[in-house]
Amino acid sequence: MAKTLLEYAAWLDERDLIWPRVPEIVPARAAPFIKPLPGIRAVTWSIYGTLLRISDGELLHEHPQELRMQVAMDKTVREFSMWHSMPRKPGEPWRQMYEQYATLVEHRRMAGIGRKGNVAEVDSQAVWRTVVERLQTKDYRYDRSIYGDEDELAEKIAYFFHASLQGTEASPGAARTLLAIREAGLVQTLLGNAQCFTLVQLLRGLGAQGTLPRLEDLFASDCLTLSYRDGMRSPSPSLYQNCLTRLQRRGIAPGEVLHVGCRLTDDLAFAKALGTRTALYAADKIALRATKEEIADPLFRPDRLVTDLAQVRDVLQIV
Repeated sequence: MAKTLLEYAAWLDERDLIWPRVPEIVPARAAPFIKPLPGIRAVTWSIYGTLLRISDGELLHEHPQELRMQVAMDKTVREFSMWHSMPRKPGEPWRQMYEQYATLVEHRRMAGIGRKGNVAEVDSQAVWRTVVERLQTKDYRYDRSIYGDEDELAEKIAYFFHASLQGTEASPGAARTLLAIREAGLVQTLLGNAQCFTLVQLLRGLGAQGTLPRLEDLFASDCLTLSYRDGMRSPSPSLYQNCLTRLQRRGIAPGEVLHVGCRLTDDLAFAKALGTRTALYAADKIALRATKEEIADPLFRPDRLVTDLAQVRDVLQIV
């Protein structure tokens, strides 16, 4: 039986591979405001930059530094033995693959959602699935006992490529905070930009901080609102409405929800506009996307500001 994505990630750990690391935290200059916020029954979390630290502060499909793209693409082409089934054109293999990849990403970015204001998400697994299909026209073969069918292979390629492009690790105190909220009986779930491998990255990062329950015991799986699943990315208004609709099926109203994230105008502001309470996570300059002027603006102003994830427990009045 083929390896699951989680098993595949663990298998890569057994090999002598070099991965990019997340830069050290650069503390943001911010004063916390953690006055208890009554009436909260559910917490929604942004992932990248909040629960999960990532190089550059957010997940990127393409990095502006060509060298970073070259290294990640070259490692991917070599790891999955793609060169033998690629057209023999002038130029290095990584650049040929990057040109193909960039075109596929751009096509998916330009795809319409059908509702004004929404932004199409680029599904990394689907991009690499197309690459695999093209390679197979040139007799591309791989070990199915490890990688599984074409969809499973594409999922693993996506994980490997992004792991080669950007390092990740759980934010300080993330596991302890999530466990405390779970033990307090509050509903919590994930809301925001994500890919097929994001939950694996998050679980591995949290696991490095201690023993955790199963994912479905930590987060309300019926309320998970992840961009690659919903086909739209933040700041699509419908993405936030979808999450609130799922929570409302549990009898939780928007005003009883606290959304925690590090991006103000293109994340928290959209949740706020739909009636949820918001907490800006302002711990690391690398991920923080908020200016003093925006924080002071009534249109965007978060209800609370935390500089440490543990402070969310204070806001929720959890011991």
